[in-house]
Amino acid sequence: MSCQEKLSAAAELHISYHHGTRSFIQSNCPSEAGRTAIRIPKEWLLPSLPPPSLLDVRSIPRTSGILNSKELDITESYDATALAEKIRSRTLTAEAVAVAFCKRAAIAQQVCNCLTEIFFSDAIERAKYLDNEYKRTGKTLGPLHGVPVSLKDTFKVKGYDASIGIASLADNPSTENALLVDILLEQGAVIYCKTGIPQTLMALDSDNNLFGRVLNPRDKRITAGGSTGGEGALLAMRGSILGVGTDIGGSIRIPAMCNGLYGIKPSAGRVPIVGNETGSKEGISNIGLHASAGPLANSLRDLELFLRVISDSKPWERDPAIEYGLWEEQGSIQKKPVIGVIKRDGVTEPLPPVSNVLSETVNSLRHSGVEVVEIEAPEFKKCQSLANKLFGIDGGNNMFDLLEKTAEPLTKWLSTRLRRGKQMPLDKLVEYHAQRTKVQTEMLKIWKDPKTGRKIDAIILPVAPHPAPPIDRWNSVGYTNTFVLLDYPAGTLPVRDFKNSDLIGGFPSGEPLGSWDKANQELWDENTIDRKVYINTKLSIQVVAPRLQERTLCQAMELIKDVLDGSKVSNQAKL
Repeated sequence: MSCQEKLSAAAELHISYHHGTRSFIQSNCPSEAGRTAIRIPKEWLLPSLPPPSLLDVRSIPRTSGILNSKELDITESYDATALAEKIRSRTLTAEAVAVAFCKRAAIAQQVCNCLTEIFFSDAIERAKYLDNEYKRTGKTLGPLHGVPVSLKDTFKVKGYDASIGIASLADNPSTENALLVDILLEQGAVIYCKTGIPQTLMALDSDNNLFGRVLNPRDKRITAGGSTGGEGALLAMRGSILGVGTDIGGSIRIPAMCNGLYGIKPSAGRVPIVGNETGSKEGISNIGLHASAGPLANSLRDLELFLRVISDSKPWERDPAIEYGLWEEQGSIQKKPVIGVIKRDGVTEPLPPVSNVLSETVNSLRHSGVEVVEIEAPEFKKCQSLANKLFGIDGGNNMFDLLEKTAEPLTKWLSTRLRRGKQMPLDKLVEYHAQRTKVQTEMLKIWKDPKTGRKIDAIILPVAPHPAPPIDRWNSVGYTNTFVLLDYPAGTLPVRDFKNSDLIGGFPSGEPLGSWDKANQELWDENTIDRKVYINTKLSIQVVAPRLQERTLCQAMELIKDVLDGSKVSNQAKL
């Protein structure tokens, strides 16, 4: 079958999937989507797909009859940290855990279309090996011994494609693992699947011609986010407990927000990203913006587990792009922490529910005795535009070359937004980097209280100026790509569900600040959207720490979570 025929077949599978049929599972078509379906064992197939009217599909694994009671307990009762302990204590075997999560991931694929590459058989064999080695030696392989880890499709795994949803990159299995994959395996992890992304990786809704669209399990009308949307959906289905994504504009933090998860974008140079397929020329990030690899999870402590394990494996000895720093050397919050708050970016005004949940967080922190300082950051409004300029320095030419090899069309959303451009001239690139240095220098001022001079440990602000929106309606990345430009570690922290009372509230006073703000208001204007679509989504905040202080970030997120959960600030004694 030609690449063009593959695209047509995949498009048919995509269309039929969105009409609620099972042809994407039953097809013998050797397209990527069809091949993914074929790799699901028949006994793990649902007898029928849920009706299109069922918007929240998170209950399907429990009602499917595919997982037994023990497997339901394994996939629902623990986080990665607890599972690792259960395996170490021999309460659970790595094999039992692997089978349970492979089954649940298979169900997630059938209702959310979140997987790209499936290697369940390899994963179960590895889990058996880990069990045998533990029995033979009495030692675990590492802190992740037996822990299932899912990966964004971009990460190369030997023997499997890293097509990133591009036809011309399909049918080309990787000949070696990405360095991060090797490190995870060395630490005992069980890698079992890769997950969906948007075509070109340049969209915030994960849809492509080879695999189709990832659906949000909380509500299929809502975007699963991008470009790590498949991880977001899989984790929300608890088909994974620890996933790995990448972020160059918000691609970890946005899917975390859309799916009600925790997620961290570290500073560039913390987590190895070498061996990651991006569709760009190798080395381009060295003159543009650096992507970061980082974790998504259902628990905050699992993010720390991942970051600690990677840092303590000394990746700088194997990747020259990695900064030195064991976990204990990556900062710490003060005994009496100071939290800053930035309420707006100066480009897009947050909608009422977003402003409200940020204010609620501030009030809770202050009520618990944590000092919170309002931060004015006039340079913030320059960051989104500058980041966008540095993001497109090659004019997208390498990506368009890949698409044109098979005459692959852009997806509908990208078709009106992405064009082949000219490579940026050297003098212009130098000018933008000079502007970046100036902005970075000015933004360093946000880390001190302007009134007292006290150090600010972390800053909270929105992830986005709107709640998790309907499919293909994500508006602004200024609240996330700013911290790629500045290279600050940043994380998404879920706060609470969107409630009926959140539907109340008008627009900010005055005219829109610009085109981004006008588009954002359309996500709240009752003439252009039914606000009730936001019910059942999760409202989150973003937490940011100074550059290369991932441990500080985790501690600040833990402090805020403890406060929001009603814990006392005295928990700081354990830090």
